[in-house]
Amino acid sequence: MLMTSTTPHVFSPVTTRRLMWDVIIALLPAAVASVLIFGISALQVLITSIAACVMFEYLITRYFLKTANTIRDGSAIITGILLAFNLPSSMPAWMILIGAFVAIGIAKMAFGGLGKNIFNPALAGRVFLFISFPVQMTNWPKPDFLNFLNIDAATSATTLNILKHTDSTHTAEGLPSYMQMFMGTIGGSLGEVSALALLIGLFYLLIRRVISWHIPFYYISTFFLLTAITWLKTNDIRFEPMIHLLSGGLLLGAFFMATDYVTTPMTKKGQVIFAVGCGILTYVIRFFSAYPEGVSFAILIMNAFVPLIDKYTPQRIYGTRRR
Repeated sequence: MLMTSTTPHVFSPVTTRRLMWDVIIALLPAAVASVLIFGISALQVLITSIAACVMFEYLITRYFLKTANTIRDGSAIITGILLAFNLPSSMPAWMILIGAFVAIGIAKMAFGGLGKNIFNPALAGRVFLFISFPVQMTNWPKPDFLNFLNIDAATSATTLNILKHTDSTHTAEGLPSYMQMFMGTIGGSLGEVSALALLIGLFYLLIRRVISWHIPFYYISTFFLLTAITWLKTNDIRFEPMIHLLSGGLLLGAFFMATDYVTTPMTKKGQVIFAVGCGILTYVIRFFSAYPEGVSFAILIMNAFVPLIDKYTPQRIYGTRRR
């Protein structure tokens, strides 16, 4: 007897939980690097952020939405890690709690939970904290590699801050070397300092086919090309493309936040448009605004355009001709 049922008819062993835990594994190298570079304070920020995000999701699903518990899928843990990655190691615990509430309670659960949120939750929490507490969000402790009890209050400027306050006619002083930026022994947020650790995570995601190469490639390529053209034209150290590639949140955003399934377009063509838009906006904000960094704002702005991009880049229906 022929049995019929509603779509979809394609079965896949890949589950949401497996995908989420793959992302968590990919984030571990950067998490370990942050602790090695900034010490126990980085571990405190990570634990506080993860615990707060899981707690808020549990409380909201149980007592407000009265729905099934969703913390086991791992998405709240990812939000906690990514939120921590966007914070300095000196961030007070009570501010992290506020950021976690905004990320989970407002940016995620207010829209219905995983799969329904419009904006990346971790970035929403980060931007809220940046606007509300700009002093604490720009207080960068000086890294002390392998000093796990690094509680020194000494601070250091990030690479992007040094470039932002450099005159076009002078050579920037105090810039770290390419190797320092690649390894991560520089000031900055927890997850944006070590390019090596982020690349290890990217390779893991690509091997596991959790993400495709399209968004990271086109995002970084667009920004790098615009920066390189400006640099070659002006010979201004502030536009040196390799410095911008290895510093700030570009790699973190391109690898782990711009590739979020929920807040990015569904088709490859749409993803290319999304990534190019992120690259252009990051370039504009970094160089022509008061902020030295622009990744968070760029991705959130492009998140808002995702429904429009999906509308004009629909998936071809099987059996129909391409237009």
